[in-house]
Amino acid sequence: MIIAGIDIGGTKCAVSLGRIGSGETVQILGKQQFPTPRGHEQALQQLGDALEALLNAHGCPELAAIGISCGGPLDSRRGRILSPPNLPGWDDVDAVTPFRERFGVPTALQNDANAGALAEWQWGAGRGCRNMVFLTFGTGMGAGLILNGELYSGTNDLAGEAGHIRLAEDGPLGYGKRGSFEGFCSGGGVGRLAQAMAKEHLQAGKTTLYCRSLDDLPSVTAQKVGEAAQQGDELALRVFAVVAEYLGRGLAVLIDILNPEKIVIGSIYLRQKQLLEPIMLQTLRTEALAQSLAVCEIVPAGLGELVGDYASLSVAKYCLRTG
Repeated sequence: MIIAGIDIGGTKCAVSLGRIGSGETVQILGKQQFPTPRGHEQALQQLGDALEALLNAHGCPELAAIGISCGGPLDSRRGRILSPPNLPGWDDVDAVTPFRERFGVPTALQNDANAGALAEWQWGAGRGCRNMVFLTFGTGMGAGLILNGELYSGTNDLAGEAGHIRLAEDGPLGYGKRGSFEGFCSGGGVGRLAQAMAKEHLQAGKTTLYCRSLDDLPSVTAQKVGEAAQQGDELALRVFAVVAEYLGRGLAVLIDILNPEKIVIGSIYLRQKQLLEPIMLQTLRTEALAQSLAVCEIVPAGLGELVGDYASLSVAKYCLRTG
């Protein structure tokens, strides 16, 4: 069975073709990627053309379903993209109908956190779980929820906006709120925290590998801080200690409310698990309900850095299951 995945991002778009095999595994047959066009009409047309080219190249005329992954906000039930901040001009855009009509197959839309959750649940670290949380921990902090063996998206598709939870009275800005989960635990949040700590450090006459002078502050990123921490830089390690503590606090909220058997974390946690895990677990032992923590396993994304490639394909597969 052949399925297609479409990923719409602020900087690039991608189309993937996959084959569902025995045991419900998936094999990626091919992929096309290109910079996101300015207008949504051109982008949707180009995505359709890319999918058609992939189908022709692989001799796969029988397509079963199409899944679309895109940053929110969106309305998955109506298949509409609702003004995402990284896609200016995409205001109440019907992303599903053009593909459904052009290819004549079931087509579904999900936000990127939900799509990542479906991918990890169907093919990654969450296989076999009834209750699972997937956290993006990348550019932002979003959650995809699998509850009682089904994707849970809430009343109006806003379930899982974990990044908006306030964890401290003050702190890095994230999701429009200082001290939020996203403020402490996202690429931008880690960068802003590291900038603030480096500024104090430099003004006290000290140095750090990830920021040599005050002029370097604007160029500080989570990646640079991670690289410095891996080299043993004292300040970078302190940055990640703060991030790890607030990661533990945020996870404790999710564990206490949702009682999941597994939390799967992508992106930054995947790359910096050794730096984050000890303090995260220490915080969890203090903050989370002991009985709930005892049955919850916290793991990096099983699909690794490829989770994005599988995410939209997982939406297509789930679309076939749910109709």
